[in-house]
Amino acid sequence: MARRIGKPGKTTKGMPSAVLLSIAVHVALFFLAGMLVVFTVVKKDEKRFEPPKAVERPKMKLKKPKVKIKKTSRPKPTTRIVTKVNRASMPDIQLPEMSGMGEGFEGGIGGFDIMPDLGDVSVFGNTQTIGNDFEGWFYDFKRDSKGRPISYSTDEYRAAARKFLKSGWKTSVLARYYKSPKKRYTTTFMVPPVPSTIVPSIFDEPETEGIYWAIHYKGQLVHKDGITFRFVGVGDGAMVVRVDGEIVLGSGWNDIFEHVWRSSSADHNKYKMGSYWAGVGDWITLEPGVPLAMEVFMVEGGGEGCLMLAVEEKGVEYERRAVGGPTFPAFKTAELSHDLLDAIYKYLVPGEVSLTNGPVFCDYGAVEKVENNTPEENVPSETILPEAEPTDPVLRTWSSMEGKTIEAKYIMVMGDKVVLDTAKGKKAKIPLSQLSEEDREYVELSNPPEFDIDFSAKSEQVFSIKDGGPSGQTMARDYRAKVRLKQKSTGAYNHELCVEFFAIGAEITGNRNILLDRQKSCFTPNAENQRSHEFSGRTVRMIDSDSRWTGLHFGEKGYGYLVTVTDSRGKTIDYQESNEWLYENRERLKQLPVGAYMDKNCLRVFPTSPKRTRY
Repeated sequence: MARRIGKPGKTTKGMPSAVLLSIAVHVALFFLAGMLVVFTVVKKDEKRFEPPKAVERPKMKLKKPKVKIKKTSRPKPTTRIVTKVNRASMPDIQLPEMSGMGEGFEGGIGGFDIMPDLGDVSVFGNTQTIGNDFEGWFYDFKRDSKGRPISYSTDEYRAAARKFLKSGWKTSVLARYYKSPKKRYTTTFMVPPVPSTIVPSIFDEPETEGIYWAIHYKGQLVHKDGITFRFVGVGDGAMVVRVDGEIVLGSGWNDIFEHVWRSSSADHNKYKMGSYWAGVGDWITLEPGVPLAMEVFMVEGGGEGCLMLAVEEKGVEYERRAVGGPTFPAFKTAELSHDLLDAIYKYLVPGEVSLTNGPVFCDYGAVEKVENNTPEENVPSETILPEAEPTDPVLRTWSSMEGKTIEAKYIMVMGDKVVLDTAKGKKAKIPLSQLSEEDREYVELSNPPEFDIDFSAKSEQVFSIKDGGPSGQTMARDYRAKVRLKQKSTGAYNHELCVEFFAIGAEITGNRNILLDRQKSCFTPNAENQRSHEFSGRTVRMIDSDSRWTGLHFGEKGYGYLVTVTDSRGKTIDYQESNEWLYENRERLKQLPVGAYMDKNCLRVFPTSPKRTRY
């Protein structure tokens, strides 16, 4: 049988489809692998910083400097030149204006203060540190650590003080008692007899009764040149001083410290100072620039407090007081400011201690010393005053819009014309519209508005404390001044005016006045402010204390004021005063810092010191 043979199958030109597909897959895989290789090569690891290995430095063993504290009452003979301390006198001092007291006041140079703000100054220290001072804490034995009242007695608080001293001055012993969060920083320990009632308020504890409290100061004792000296001082209730871990002086109630220290000096408790017999300490030698830890502990049971620490330098002869005993210089780590001298002289009997002489215990070069007059002299320093404002019209050059000029004095404005007195003595009337813009502004400034000026002061009693003992009573009042101006004349005045007030106080006993506050504020009278302006001053706390222990009745009270209104040229256009002498001496008044004491010539003086009543 014949077989039919079919036609051969049709073929694709080139390669079969399966082969092509295989090749395409391999090409894709090859391309993908190439991409991975490329990216792997291009990618670089980031460099990591590896710090170098620490270099071991050899350690040096430092030895503690040895300082001799000799417990002998008589110093060895010395070849030091004997000098006599002279009383300081106050040279002419031009006092700077106080800055930063309110609106319109700016202090410092280029945004920096020239001096640190020391805050409120008191005999127990300032509220801010200057670096070379002692830091003090206030303890109240009548409250626990949370401020809650606890039972107390004279025996209990004295026992607590003795325990603290015997423990090596461990503050943990006092931890159960209330510790004020507000600290004080002092460069001297010079607290003449003061009513015990005022002390808690200085540490921002105004409602604390002024009995059974203590103050603990810590700092450094150093002298840049080296010195041999001993402390002489008074504590009432008691004061104890420790240097480099050893007690070197105790004064006041012996039962507080006699178990840990006794004086070996024949002069111990021989002379009066403040309210008690002055204790004499051990001789101390300080090596140049070598600091030692120093602490001062004061305890008080009520009545009056006293903490006066002076120094007796070996080989120095001191002026003697009329009542016996040398006048030793106060211990200090910086020259005392005038503000601090004010605070001390308010309570210090003249001549008991020298505040402006003697060594300064610091480790840097001595700063320029500003000596101050002692209270018994109290002669105010003269002050350089600026030239007084001219009262008569000033001869000036007037210009017209066309450039013509004339030398004349301004007289007045009549309608739309200005009346001038020419240099030749003739009167000239010139339309205001013909004057230059500068001359028209001069005419406007020469016609300021009139104001009703109202000065008022609010005084509010904030606390009154009577000591648990028979020491009298202390009352505090918060004083705040306010000024209000209201334009009473008609017409617009489109220029800025500055209003400044000076609130004046007076001593309760004595003849000194006090600059309680000074404020300045500027405004432009317009319809928006109803052509009026009002502003207040800061709150000033005034103390009125009557102590039967010291015989002192001291403090401050409101007295008077001065309000001035000046234009943009600084010319006074209006004022109001309570006393004529305030405006007459306003340029001196402007140079006084707030809180300064002054006489009726507005010259700065020290406060009235107490008279000697005990010895």
